Amino acid sequence: MLEELAASVVYTDEDRPRVRGRLLRAMLRRPLTLVGAIIVLLFAFLAIFGPMLAPHDPTAMNYSSILAPPSQAFPFGTDDAGHDVLSRVLAGAQISLSTGLVAVAIAAVIGTVLGLVAGYTGGLLDGVVMRVMDVMLAFPDILLAIVVITILGPGLTTVMIAVGVAGIPSYTRTVRAAVLAVREQEYVEAARALGVPGWRIMLSHVLRNVLTPLVVLVTLSIGLAILTAAGLSFVGLGVQPPSPEWGDMLNEAQQYLQQAWWMAVFPGVAIVLVVLGLNLLGDGLREILDPALR
Repeated sequence: MLEELAASVVYTDEDRPRVRGRLLRAMLRRPLTLVGAIIVLLFAFLAIFGPMLAPHDPTAMNYSSILAPPSQAFPFGTDDAGHDVLSRVLAGAQISLSTGLVAVAIAAVIGTVLGLVAGYTGGLLDGVVMRVMDVMLAFPDILLAIVVITILGPGLTTVMIAVGVAGIPSYTRTVRAAVLAVREQEYVEAARALGVPGWRIMLSHVLRNVLTPLVVLVTLSIGLAILTAAGLSFVGLGVQPPSPEWGDMLNEAQQYLQQAWWMAVFPGVAIVLVVLGLNLLGDGLREILDPALR
């Protein structure tokens, strides 16, 4: 489980000196982590500049080149509507990565607040929050996302919200576990003895010790969010055509697998690469930041 991996990474104040420099040196010593970081940076670059680098308009239909195989004019071929697949893959990087980032941001913010408050205050509030999270965890992420989309309707914004809501329990459980590990530390007890308000203790003393497992969980879960969003688009509940989204491109390609393999291969490879890069980077960060593993 992603939250179990991330929750194991908890720092105290004694563990923090020179973390940034050590992080960079440790990444350079881990080839797979470095490869993951390069892949992620490459797709981040494509997400920013992909639409400008696209050789053709990703939504423009060319009826004279329908299902054209890869060629010099169309390096990734064209689809059943004459769209340039390369242009759609490049433009789709922006949609897919922004969907994953926004969804994870929604889950991280809400989950962090809930986990922080529940773990620090304990008692009835903690019990209520965790029982709600247990109910949400009873549903697979994609099924919970489908329920949200059914209520709000399909579309890019709805997909971001749906995937974000589905990810809230993981962040709540991770942050709560980290808070329980640090709330009885001596510096927290000293702050309470000095009369520091609870909200200030949570923000200035407890939250900063939760940031490290959050970084790991965010990195690992962006890939899962991209996969979930692509799955929703694949079944027609996500981004709607003609927007160039990788999952929707796979949906359109499934009936042309034998005669136009390039329609499925190139967006599929893009999804595999970005998720692989994020997973390699997340696993590497966990190994680097976890004091026990280090």
